[in-house]
Amino acid sequence: MTMDRKKQTALYVVADLMATALAWTLFFIFRKVYLEPLKFHHPVEVHLDHRYFQGLVAIPIFWVLLFVAFGGYTDIFRRFRTKELEQTALIAFIGSIIIFFALLLDDTLATPAYYYYNFGVLFGLNFLLLFAFRFVLTSRTVRRVHDRRFGFNTLLVGGNERAFAIHQEIEGLPKSPGNRFVGFVSVNGCDHHLEEAGLPLLGRWDQLRKLIPQYQVEEAIIAVESSEHAHISKILSELDGTPVRIKIIPDMYDILAGSVKMTSIFGAPLIEVNPRIMPAWQFSLKRAFDILFSALALVVLSPVLLLIALMVKLSSPGPVFFTQERIGKYGRPFRIIKFRTMHTDAERNGPQLSSRTDPRITRVGRWLRRTRMDELPQFWNVLVGDMSLVGPRPERQYFIDRIMQVAPHYRHLHKVRPGITSWGQVKFGYAENVDQMVRRLKYDILYIENMSLGVDLKILAYTVLIILRGAGK
Repeated sequence: MTMDRKKQTALYVVADLMATALAWTLFFIFRKVYLEPLKFHHPVEVHLDHRYFQGLVAIPIFWVLLFVAFGGYTDIFRRFRTKELEQTALIAFIGSIIIFFALLLDDTLATPAYYYYNFGVLFGLNFLLLFAFRFVLTSRTVRRVHDRRFGFNTLLVGGNERAFAIHQEIEGLPKSPGNRFVGFVSVNGCDHHLEEAGLPLLGRWDQLRKLIPQYQVEEAIIAVESSEHAHISKILSELDGTPVRIKIIPDMYDILAGSVKMTSIFGAPLIEVNPRIMPAWQFSLKRAFDILFSALALVVLSPVLLLIALMVKLSSPGPVFFTQERIGKYGRPFRIIKFRTMHTDAERNGPQLSSRTDPRITRVGRWLRRTRMDELPQFWNVLVGDMSLVGPRPERQYFIDRIMQVAPHYRHLHKVRPGITSWGQVKFGYAENVDQMVRRLKYDILYIENMSLGVDLKILAYTVLIILRGAGK
């Protein structure tokens, strides 16, 4: 599956490179044949000079980066032709504007009207060629999905009559929507209609998090009665923080209320729990900002980092840095790095949270925590992709297990990369016990539900104020 995705992505990249290289060539010839004779009042020889070859290298790479930024290579097997048309038109328009203002605006032309011709031809060539190449690839992918040569590993949650009906409906469609059923999980212990139909029972609903990686599940269809809200809520909580697409079988009321959005005329009517938190281009911009800011911070703050390292080393015996396993996006563990603020034997009695008056904190460590300076080495975690500048604070599995007993919706935080700072950290500060962790949780969930670049900038601004005031809790 992974190799197929890489191969398909490579095909799209090559197609985009070829399309934009051809568009640049035709645009260069158009200017030589049509625009420059109007400017110089005589025919101009079509000569492919160094500017053409420079553009032939740089321009296609620019377009590929633009497609990366706008999510043009995400969900590579779930693309459809109308989406391709909309996305390609938008990207071609934005890219053409950037190229026009960067390379063509200072041209001296016969009349101002020819600026519009310039832009129109540039946009038209890039859009038509990009869409033509992508249309061919996407059509090929759609055919493979419809013919069941390719599909997405799908798990049915529930084995009742509704699950049996949706399984039969999807399997009986002449053109498959892409669901490849690997099995089902039981919800109430007695729903075995699907098992009788030959679909294997893989376990219970509360084993979903273990079954998803085991069977490489990409989609989950929840097939329980809508009246069983308690079950639906628990199942959604169990699936939260996983990369699985979640769909629910609707009632007629859901359809009449407009909850069911049709994404394919060939698929069964299902409600998809929207996995998109931010548009793809905002995620790309957020990650690019994370990388640039973190790299710059590590370079600019290197004297400060060295000074703090010296202070930590002289303040108490032990290493300068403190590393610890934390849980990140999709529940994946990573090692967070901080300046050590406690004595080396601080947790000899097991995992413990700290407080304002915690005797385990060193004198320098107390100042570092108040000013948040102990978090500075985490710019490295951001740079390598474990964390983001802004996101929910990562916790240890030990405390996550305890939080989950009180607030199962904590898994919602694993949808995104954890951050150096967060809305919960700004509003609440360091938590001193599990109860405070749960209270801080609502701020982090609020952040995720309202996630945007603007909100990130506000949180960063508040964090800077806390550092300057030394008001960190």
